[in-house]
Amino acid sequence: MKKTVTPGPIDTNWNAEDLYNKALLYVGQTEDLPSDKWQYALWMSLALEFLARAALSNINPALLAEAKTDQWSSLYHALGFTPKEQKYSPKSIAIADVFKRLNIILDDFTAEHENFGIVHTGKRNSELHSGDMAFEGVNASTWQPRFYAVCQVLLASMGKSLEDLFGKEEAQGALKMIAAAADEGAKAVHGDVAAHQKVWAAKSGAEQKSLSESAAVWATRQEGHRVECPACESQALVHGEPVGSAKQQFQDGEIIETREYLPTHFECIACGLKITGLSRLSVVKLGDRYKKTQRYDASELYVSEDDYEGYADDNNER
Repeated sequence: MKKTVTPGPIDTNWNAEDLYNKALLYVGQTEDLPSDKWQYALWMSLALEFLARAALSNINPALLAEAKTDQWSSLYHALGFTPKEQKYSPKSIAIADVFKRLNIILDDFTAEHENFGIVHTGKRNSELHSGDMAFEGVNASTWQPRFYAVCQVLLASMGKSLEDLFGKEEAQGALKMIAAAADEGAKAVHGDVAAHQKVWAAKSGAEQKSLSESAAVWATRQEGHRVECPACESQALVHGEPVGSAKQQFQDGEIIETREYLPTHFECIACGLKITGLSRLSVVKLGDRYKKTQRYDASELYVSEDDYEGYADDNNER
């Protein structure tokens, strides 16, 4: 059968590759941002929206188009045709509807993924369209594991991986966070904390004070990230492994290098509590990334003793 009207190329409004590239661009905006900053969470929420739209478009671009009975031009446009109505402007469905459709279509995209996507992008709307600082003071550990889990499913549906969108180092950290969040056995750590709390409560006030003071001195002198012990509230330390690349900035003649770490183990010498594993640390709210900052003198970092090797001696002495 002969077709008298044929579609053209899919416009950038609906094209999966263009939408994915926009998500990639927004992820790139976080390169120099610590993960605990509200700007980081905002850029990532924007990236999540375009990643979700890319995944839906990858199934069929028409799924993104608003398609009311009397306003079908967007659907027509998403199919590759050019609407003839005057002052046409493409209209796509709301992001909440994108997540709902993905839940119905993709077997691996669960209701939990849908709910997180709607809530997280809803915070983005609140951040951009109200006086509410929706991402201010929100611990990264409360949203990052689920964020990466959603991204992993969406990327897989397009034949891509976390590494494609976030880079190798960030993807490795993301996979560890996803695994930690899925570890139900980690909840047993509550029993360990409760046992140490009981022993701590049995000590006299004077002994508790002495142990806490010693712990504070120890935590200050040892290398690690200082936190409050969930059992006795004394100062304790978290140690971890680097995640992502180091970030450098030049300030007042110094190179300031900041790198984020993902916690791997915890120790409190006051009550003796020790916790190993990101999943168990996350259960007791010690799973947040932390930063380590080092300062270098710019001249020492970039000028070596051999810089003048090969030059003739200066014989202008009198």
